[in-house]
This record gives sequence, structure tokens and C-alpha cells, in this order.
Amino acid sequence: MDHDDDGELFRALYPGLRAFAAAVGSWDVEPDDLVQEALARTLRRHRLVELESPGSYLRTAIVNLVTSEGRRRTRRLEAWSKVADPVSSVESMPSDLAELERLSPIDRAVLYLVHVDGCPHKEAAALLGISEQASRSRASRATHQLRRQLRAEEDVS
Repeated sequence: MDHDDDGELFRALYPGLRAFAAAVGSWDVEPDDLVQEALARTLRRHRLVELESPGSYLRTAIVNLVTSEGRRRTRRLEAWSKVADPVSSVESMPSDLAELERLSPIDRAVLYLVHVDGCPHKEAAALLGISEQASRSRASRATHQLRRQLRAEEDVS
């Protein structure tokens, strides 16, 4: 198999990966950037056609990238809060995305796979490298958290 096979496979996977990256990534990161970085890191080690499940592998890479960026962002905000005026250091975020942004990337991934892609929990768990029970628990907790946040927002309004 040659590199054209990798390109063909990626073209087939791309629309789903982009939608997944948009749902899992933070609001200020382009989904295409996440997909591109996940692909670049994957291709440094493997050819796509050699992977057992390239779509799952790339989804996991996207979740890992989002998680790492979240840690970096937290460290930057903590450092910034030590030296900046608290009023000027508040990040602006569109309110309709704020609730989703508070969920962990893996929780957003589970919700996306189950509720948008229609994957059963067993399949979502396999794609993300977690157990089926963990997928169910994460989806349940994330859904309850979103409901609480939306109710609290309604109560303030």
C-alpha cells in the first residue's frame, strides 16, 4: 500500500473527525487544527492503513490534544491571575458554549459520540479507550451537570 491509500482513507474519515473535534475541542480552537495536529502526530509513527482502527486512533489523539491544551491553559491562567488585575483577566466566552466548556474533553467526547453520532456506549467506550460503564457514567454525570448549570442560569435570569 502506498501513501495514496493513507490520503484516501483520511479523506473518508475527515468529515466525522472534524465534527468530533468541533464538539470535543474548546470554543477558541479551530477543529481543523486539532484534526491536522492529530493526523501529523499519528503519521510520525504509523501509516493510517496500518492501524487497526484509524478513526478511533485519531479520535483518541484529538481528545489527548484537547486535554493537554486544557492543562496548559489552566497553568497560564493560574500564572496570569498572580500578576494581573482580576477584573481584566476574566476570559470572555459565548454563554451558549460556556456550559459545554466546563465539561472535560472526554465527557464532551462521550456526549458527542452517544448523542450526535448515535454510537452505543460500548462503541463510544472502545473509540475512547474507556470501559462501557465509564462511558455510561460520564454521559450521565455530564448530562446532569449541564442540566444543573442551565437551571442555575435560568434562576439567575
